[in-house]
Amino acid sequence: MEQVSYKVYGYRWIMLVAFMIVVMVNQLMWITFAPITGDAAKFYGVSDLSIGLLSMSFMLVYIIVSIPASWVIDKYGIRIAVGIGAVLTGLFGLMRGLVSSSYTLVLISQIGIAVGQPFILNAITKLAARWFPIGERATASGLGTLAMYIGILLGLFITPYVSLKSGMGKMLLIYGIVSVISAIVFFVFAKERPPTPPCNAEQEERSLVFDGLKQILRQREFIWLMVIFFIGLGVFNCVTTWIEDIIRPRGFSTIQAGITGSLMIAGGVIGALILPVLSDYYHKRIPFIILALVGAILGLIGITFAYQYWFLLFSAFILGFFLLSAGPIGFQYGAEVTFPAPEGTSNGLLLLMGQISGIIFIVAMDLFKSSVDGSMTRPLIGLIFFMLISLVLSSNLKESSLMTKNVSN
Repeated sequence: MEQVSYKVYGYRWIMLVAFMIVVMVNQLMWITFAPITGDAAKFYGVSDLSIGLLSMSFMLVYIIVSIPASWVIDKYGIRIAVGIGAVLTGLFGLMRGLVSSSYTLVLISQIGIAVGQPFILNAITKLAARWFPIGERATASGLGTLAMYIGILLGLFITPYVSLKSGMGKMLLIYGIVSVISAIVFFVFAKERPPTPPCNAEQEERSLVFDGLKQILRQREFIWLMVIFFIGLGVFNCVTTWIEDIIRPRGFSTIQAGITGSLMIAGGVIGALILPVLSDYYHKRIPFIILALVGAILGLIGITFAYQYWFLLFSAFILGFFLLSAGPIGFQYGAEVTFPAPEGTSNGLLLLMGQISGIIFIVAMDLFKSSVDGSMTRPLIGLIFFMLISLVLSSNLKESSLMTKNVSN
């Protein structure tokens, strides 16, 4: 029998970094207006909900574009698909800076950037599978997801300061130039695949995207995972979008909102560096998903009831550390449990759940906030309840057969 050789290449890290840069910038563009909701509403002469729409447009567009983007990823590969996302982010990011005085044109620009998002984010597990051996894939997915968090962190932390110092228009133009540079960097360094695969064929070969959809929707574990992502990602998108509105009624400032949101993402960055690596080391996914959800619930409770600034910051960090570290582990678990369905399809469906719930939760938060002082405590309690449901569901998950076979080998 002919011996099939496979090898792990050091260039996989360069490929991953090039991808991470595009992810970071795309997410920076998404979250730009969240920490300055009040100031942006005054600048454009619109309501807070209209500013929220600038972020929510990403979720609305994702619902429409996700499946086609996953098909492009699985049909034409990483370089073409992510390249499409990078170009859209660069072009419309620059346009957003050039038309920054018009809310309508900025919204159109946001929609253009949003179209590029699924071409980028849905490729995380595809890149991990194509360039990394199975024992490193949660780590690679974790770093790819980490880039999302870093981009959001930069947006939440830097935007209030840059907008105050330079003004709205100059800030958006700077971000636009950065988005163009990120697209150029990706095309310079990105390669489609290594010269030889990083693992044996049975761990890499995938079925066609629409066949994969049929397989995925018959998988009990993945259905539960979709519900968990529906809740968890919805909570994240909701809290991130309304961070200023959540804490403003308690007397906290715009700068404090930016710091709170930044610390939440910083916690996620640290968590994404630690928990996925431990998941790979111990060859387990489910215990770490459960642990992450327990910690996230505690952090969300703290954000809901914190009136002291130090406790608000601590709770934000805990929420981010656990909730965001669950993402890459969940993405990789979804790719494993649905094998041989394409990674882009499973990844895209999980993200799609979060976009749908994000829209629902964001609108519900605005509808059910207090009419007296704008407090969002009531809807936040509702989010805690949903998180408890996701915890119960996670306890019913089982490890994937792909991971079990890898451990036995």
